[in-house]
Amino acid sequence: MVGRIVKKRYNLRDVAHHAGVSVATVSRVLNVPDKVAPPTRERVETAMNTLRFVPSAAARAINSGRSRMVAALLPTLENSIYARVVDGLENRLDAHGLSLIVAQTGDDPKVELDRAKRLIDIGAEGLIVAGITHDDSFYDLIDRAQIPVVAVSYFDRTHRLPTIGYDNWEATHLAAQHLQDLGHRHVAVVHGPLAQNDRTQRRRAALESGGFALTFDYFEVPISIAGACAAVERLCGESSRLTAILCFSDVLAMGALAELHRQKVRVPRDMSVMGIEDLPGSARSYPRLTSVRLRVQEMGEEAAEALSAWVEHDRRPEPLHLASELIWRDSTAKPR
Repeated sequence: MVGRIVKKRYNLRDVAHHAGVSVATVSRVLNVPDKVAPPTRERVETAMNTLRFVPSAAARAINSGRSRMVAALLPTLENSIYARVVDGLENRLDAHGLSLIVAQTGDDPKVELDRAKRLIDIGAEGLIVAGITHDDSFYDLIDRAQIPVVAVSYFDRTHRLPTIGYDNWEATHLAAQHLQDLGHRHVAVVHGPLAQNDRTQRRRAALESGGFALTFDYFEVPISIAGACAAVERLCGESSRLTAILCFSDVLAMGALAELHRQKVRVPRDMSVMGIEDLPGSARSYPRLTSVRLRVQEMGEEAAEALSAWVEHDRRPEPLHLASELIWRDSTAKPR
């Protein structure tokens, strides 16, 4: 049997030996090349090229005490909001020389705690989390680790974590007020799972506060096109008094539009539909979707700037409120 060929990955010590310098000199070439004399730097770089040396992040972390890595603990990447948050985070973190690791939690506090432990163990210098509802053990962990943590997708000026995001109560009020002003009185509300999701809970609480001349029928479904289609199929069969559908996400609103079309219900003549988020494609749907714009990309960028300043310069950020905005398009109108 022919033996398996094992390719060696060269390390700092190999490069130093090949270049005839110390390991510390190789480390300086990698981290502060301007502080190394040009002839020496050239000799080290030649050795790296000859050995096809690839720097190890783990080795750099051992030498410098810094991983230059932060992590985002998010419920899912299937939700377009969090995919856009990640985009905003990466855009800004890269400019500060920080790398991003993303872990999905499924809005499960125990999973979030486990993921946080592992990320801190491998050297995460800061965390970004969704919402403000977390297990007590999670707060104990970040207190013991003394690690910076920023919460997104929620705004609460008084919370123990710095929050950077939109006011879910405000966004939902804008949507409901728009439907009320148009003359609607009976509204179906389609939203994702309530359990462990303080963002959805806050939105529903805004409707249940008693501040509207509206009645609401609630439909809790998975946040997906199929979930919204199932809800609309049910509501079309259950009630004729409904004149509008308010979806807590544009993904659900797109599903509602599709199912209404299949049911031959005309939008907005027979039924108004609106969402919350204002996805880039919402202005291209048919009919064009009325929605409440959440500044999601900006939220990711601002969270990255805040966490970078905290990690790099020990500057704890202030809470930041990103105002929501009603975008009135073709999918909502006065009821017949």
